[in-house]
Amino acid sequence: MVKRTSLKFIKFTLVFSLIIITAFIGIGCGVYEKVTQDMSIDEEINEIKSRDNYVQASEIDKTFLEAIVAIEDHRYYKHGAVDFISIGRALLTNLKAGKIVEGGSTITQQLAKNLFLTPEQTIKRKVEEIFLSYDLEKKYTKDEILELYVNVIYYGDGFTGIKEACNGYFGKEPNEITYDEATLLAGLPQAPSIYGLSNNYEKAVDRQEEVIDALESFAISN
Repeated sequence: MVKRTSLKFIKFTLVFSLIIITAFIGIGCGVYEKVTQDMSIDEEINEIKSRDNYVQASEIDKTFLEAIVAIEDHRYYKHGAVDFISIGRALLTNLKAGKIVEGGSTITQQLAKNLFLTPEQTIKRKVEEIFLSYDLEKKYTKDEILELYVNVIYYGDGFTGIKEACNGYFGKEPNEITYDEATLLAGLPQAPSIYGLSNNYEKAVDRQEEVIDALESFAISN
């Protein structure tokens, strides 16, 4: 019996199809120009880097950084601002499942959304995200974007940024955490309300196993 595709999934598929078309025929250019008129990417980035809890990549455990890439965007260093292979794979996965079980956003897109946009699921917001992502990758290297990302994402239990998460969860600095702590932390940003260590430790550990598997595969492929 063929599994019935949910209305939510159909909407998801249509949205992503429209995103790709919109982004490449340039309809979104006007939307993006309005966004960039209201903000300065460089000013926002500089303000973030000036914060007391900002940590440079050289002061963050290497395993943690690799684990974030492995579990969230394993082709991060091989694609541009948008990964159309991941988008296609996500669509196929969701089609087979009959519901949304996988997204296709890159780390750069997630950074753009976290810094400049609302979490609303609309075509307009997604177009803005794509154009901002391309702009970010013009201005900053992959390593710089990854550094920014781990400094602004939420890890649950009131901790935003890798420094707060390491201090709050383990009483350590980001360059002092162990392999177990690094792989545990790397699994939290996907769904901090679900994996937060204070009340969902067992789920966080289950997620950690996924991170370790992804990290091992990432090491082999790179």
